[in-house]
Amino acid sequence: MSNPGNIVGGHKANINNPNTSEEAKQHSKEVLDQEFNGGDVPSAGDKDKNPNNVAGGLKAAINNPSLGQDSKDMAQEKLDAM
Repeated sequence: MSNPGNIVGGHKANINNPNTSEEAKQHSKEVLDQEFNGGDVPSAGDKDKNPNNVAGGLKAAINNPSLGQDSKDMAQEKLDAM
C-alpha cells in the first residue's frame, strides 16, 4: 500500500477542490471515514529523525538572516538541549 499520509492528503485535497464533482467528494469522504479514521493519520514524530540532520537544521536557523531573534533563540535552546 502507498504511504497513508499521501492517500489521505489526496482525498482531503479532492474534498476541497472546487473543480471536482460532488460524487467524487462524497467518495473521498467515505474513503477517509471507512479506511483512515476520518483522515487521522499518525505523524512520524521525532523518533525517526536523524539527530545530525536536526542539529544541522537548527544551526542553519541560527545563522539565517531572515529569521527573527526569537526564532533563533528557540533554535539555540533546542540545540543546547540535544
